[in-house]
Amino acid sequence: MALSHAQQIGLLNQSLAEVGDINVSFEFFPPSSEKMEQTLWNSIERLAPLKPKFVSVTYGACSGERDRTHDIVKRIKSDTGLTAAPHLTCIDASRDELRQIARDYWNSGIREIVALRGDLPEGSTERPDMYAADLVALLKSEADFDISVAAYPEVHPEAKSAQADLINLKRKVDAGANRAITQFFYDVESYLRFRDRCVTAGIDVEIVPGILPVSNFKQLKRFAGMTNVHLPQWLHRMYEGLDDDQTTRNLLGASIAMDMVKVLSKEGVKDFHFYTLNRADLTYAICHSLGVRPDLTVAAE
Repeated sequence: MALSHAQQIGLLNQSLAEVGDINVSFEFFPPSSEKMEQTLWNSIERLAPLKPKFVSVTYGACSGERDRTHDIVKRIKSDTGLTAAPHLTCIDASRDELRQIARDYWNSGIREIVALRGDLPEGSTERPDMYAADLVALLKSEADFDISVAAYPEVHPEAKSAQADLINLKRKVDAGANRAITQFFYDVESYLRFRDRCVTAGIDVEIVPGILPVSNFKQLKRFAGMTNVHLPQWLHRMYEGLDDDQTTRNLLGASIAMDMVKVLSKEGVKDFHFYTLNRADLTYAICHSLGVRPDLTVAAE
């Protein structure tokens, strides 16, 4: 029997009400051109009124990009008042350099850091001198930073096994990490199974799901290939024939992300980290639809 219009509206209201209050955070990356820099700051300005718990800024393994990340983080803090968390890796930096970077951040009022091992140089076969757990320990020895680390529901591409990967996450938490943020995923069950395994392993920090709204499926397939992320067959089918239809891709991306958040929220998840790719509109629409309302006092500043 077909539902009446009133019943349809009632079901929609019930679906949104079940999400409840959620917290969000956003990831950005340093721009590589003047045009992209304008896009970045427009996106930060657009998303700032949603009052994220923090925003993170990535960087590559070279000092020039580290400096750009540092400048962006300090500007976010000074211009928006948001909590800004720079990514920091231990590839291509000595322990002394990392200690100096940590002190510089702390002296600049930066208290949050996303600590990562970082990508190895292409073609490198040498064992890294440091891993993320070592970086967490180093940062905690310098100051009481609030530290996020990475987690991989579908296993890190370089891990020997799922168990080895879980043990590595436990090392990072034992070294002082405050939370873990996952790699993006689209199989919600993989996240829930991973969260259960974390509990069993004695990992007692929050496992924040990383959400990547799909606006470019070809790009997503490249990302997934590099990061060992499984793309379910239903996702492939949904984006068939849409290579030249950006509007429909955006609508699908928003719908998929909202459905994921709704399911995870029912499972007790209240914090979500959005990979924005420096584009605000899709993330803003998703958050707004899920009940994350802008603080108009921030928007007016």
